[in-house]
Amino acid sequence: MTALPRIALIGCGRIGQIHAEHLAALHGHAELAAVADPREDAARALAERLGVPRWTPHAEDVLADPSIDAVIIASSTETHARYIEIAARHGKDAFTEKPIALELEATDRALAAVERAGTRLQVGFQRRFDSGYRAAYEMIRRGDLGTLEMIRDAMRDPQPPPAAYIAASGGLYRDMTIHNFDCVRWLMGEEPSEVYATGSVLVDDMIGRAGDIDTSVVVLRFGSGALGTIENSRRSGFGYDVRTEVFGARGAVMIGQSREVPLRRYDASGVHEDHLHFFLERFREAYRQEIMAFCEAIRTDAPVPVPGEEGRAALRLAYAAERSRAEHRPVRIDEHLALAEPEEVTRG
Repeated sequence: MTALPRIALIGCGRIGQIHAEHLAALHGHAELAAVADPREDAARALAERLGVPRWTPHAEDVLADPSIDAVIIASSTETHARYIEIAARHGKDAFTEKPIALELEATDRALAAVERAGTRLQVGFQRRFDSGYRAAYEMIRRGDLGTLEMIRDAMRDPQPPPAAYIAASGGLYRDMTIHNFDCVRWLMGEEPSEVYATGSVLVDDMIGRAGDIDTSVVVLRFGSGALGTIENSRRSGFGYDVRTEVFGARGAVMIGQSREVPLRRYDASGVHEDHLHFFLERFREAYRQEIMAFCEAIRTDAPVPVPGEEGRAALRLAYAAERSRAEHRPVRIDEHLALAEPEEVTRG
């Protein structure tokens, strides 16, 4: 494609607004041509704020518009797969926030639609575009750490989301841990062969009443014998907490810088430094980089860096973790991973 790709945004919530701001600033890379959201006031307000020429409450209108080359799907989770399929049917490339869908069957239908159409699909695993994670990945691929032996990945949110979000989220593993699953696969460069997961309700009884957990540890065994752990919590008293440690035969790398200003002050009352409170701030630049990469793939007719199959692989690990927790046993990834029936969750 020689002209700038014309992009439409679907979904004007908090992450949609971040993507829109980045798209609007990508002069020379893409044009934000339209925004869509069923809440007319949200679509209109975002379009007016960023000078977008068109807004609509009907996502199908921009998906069918032949002047639109690609779409950013930042709408509610249950709409992702359907919009991916419609975009593919109209020959449009798509970027989607995670997950593609909450079920493997719907994910597979969306991926099949993309394959039939020959369009591109990129999944929003933004950690892959963070400067720290990217540097660690390149260090690992160069062999600087030697043979990898262990990875530890942790993510904790400042506070749990509202009850309505929990009810529609698909559960901790498909909603939150899916980022960790993608991260450990990507950094380790191999697939886990076995998963063991356990969890509790320690943060909010509302989450337990919804049949979910808010605190979890997942243990992974990789095909090489390397081991991994993933820790998640819906609450971190000091703000958003994400950190990863990778250990190899010749060294280790630790990613986890969460300061806005790289400064630490010492005085009589202690040691002080700032902390980025929420993931939108922590990964703001990574969000910009992933959207730029998507637009560049369209403009240069190149493959996207995080194709849809990566989203499916992470969701498959979420299925395994759910079954492991429900059945209190390790689950091999090559088992038939039908949906586990949720067990009754009690506090602690």
